[in-house]
This record gives sequence, structure tokens and C-alpha cells, in this order.
Amino acid sequence: MDRALGILEFLTGHAGGTPLAEISDSLGIPRSATHRLLADLREEGFVRQDFDGGAYKLTAKIVSLGLTYLSAAGAATTVLPLVEELAEATGELVVLAAIDGERLLRIAKAQGAKRGLLYNPDEGSEVYLPATSNGHAWLSCLSEEAALQLVARQGFNREGYGPNAPKTIRELMTLVRQARKLGYAKIFETYEAGTSAVAAPIVRPDTKSPIGTISVAGPSLRMTDAQLDRIAPRLIETARKIAEAGASLPIFPQHEVGH
Repeated sequence: MDRALGILEFLTGHAGGTPLAEISDSLGIPRSATHRLLADLREEGFVRQDFDGGAYKLTAKIVSLGLTYLSAAGAATTVLPLVEELAEATGELVVLAAIDGERLLRIAKAQGAKRGLLYNPDEGSEVYLPATSNGHAWLSCLSEEAALQLVARQGFNREGYGPNAPKTIRELMTLVRQARKLGYAKIFETYEAGTSAVAAPIVRPDTKSPIGTISVAGPSLRMTDAQLDRIAPRLIETARKIAEAGASLPIFPQHEVGH
């Protein structure tokens, strides 16, 4: 079961499909076992091959399950309209993330840009905490000890991020402290070259404990430091509305995470 779920999660980051050998090597599963698991997943309608021997892709069944869950959980009518409203108001990409144990997961996004430069990265579900505005926003709600524990669990100094991605723990914690002071996180060419983002934590109204984050991101040509600061009040207000409308929804944690 763990291996099958691992394959599904791996394929979410490979929309164009992945050969069996790459899935096997990436997840450390023997190829014979990978073949059996993929056959089972294909039989259940979760994966497909466009032709024999071709790459494996997720089917729309996964998307359908996710949308059905969001609707059943009440998010489709309470939270998602707020995400879309913010995207429309800012004209940029808005991403909503929810805390899941020791992870921060992207659960929804909306594109507000209608023309010109569009920023719509092919991201995985889990937010990389050291190099993202969403990650910094969550870490800013925690004690330094708790923040460092989360970063250590996820791993630090990964390759493939922007030129301003923090290279040391000291650099990271300087950005986190700035986010804590401002009440929102700002990044410039940290997650990806040529892009900027601003994010705010979503905190439970009664306990003030974090349950998620929300960000606005776009090309740095538009998303200057001054523009991020202009967006921040609207962003924080949206975070507050999401907390008030959705804190009790099952998409968010119902107990305090970290401290």
C-alpha cells in the first residue's frame, strides 16, 4: 500500500508521464514489484498508458476524487471563491496551502493574469519550506526550534531553486524573522529566477495557531518590492476570511501543529 501511494504521489509531479524504469529507480522499488503495482493501479483506473510500453500517467480519476472531496468538505463554496477573488484582484497566481502534520501541501490555486507574462510553475504538492513564501510564512508562526526541526526533517540546501534561495540556516532564519516582523513573507528570485512572491499565514481565530498559508506570485518585473507590500493587506485580509470561513473544514488541521 505504501509503495502504491508513493507511485501515485510521484506521478502527480510528472503530468507528461514517466517510464516504468524511472518510477522504479526514483522510488527504490524493484522493477518487477513496480510493474505489478502499476498493473493494479491501471486496473483500478488510477493510471494509464497511451500505448503498450509507454509512459505511465495519472488519469482524471485522481482529479475527480480531489474535487469531490473539496466539495464534500465545504471548501468549494467557502474557501475556493476567496482564492479566486484574490487572484482576480491581484492579476497574479494565488496558491492556497494547508498544514498536514509536518508538511505544508498545496491544495488549490487560481491564475489571475489574463495576458502578458504568466507565472504558473509545475509544482509538486509539498511546499519546500526554505525557498518559498508559503514556507517562510508558516515557519514565521513557529518557535525557532520548531521551525528548524521542520526544515531538518524536509532537508535543506536542495538544488534547482532560485539564485537568492538561502544557502545557510542563518540566511533562512533571517528571512523567517523578517516575515514574523512584517506579518507576511516576501521572496525575490528565491524559489525560481525571475519571480517574486508574498505569503501570509492562515491562523485559527481562537487559538492563533497556523492551519495553512496563502500566497500571491508572479514575474519580478511586475511583482516588485513595493507591489508586494501593496498586495499584502489584501492578502492578509483574505487569509483572515479563509480562517473564519474554513478553520473547521477537514482540509485544515483540527489540532495545534508546532508551537
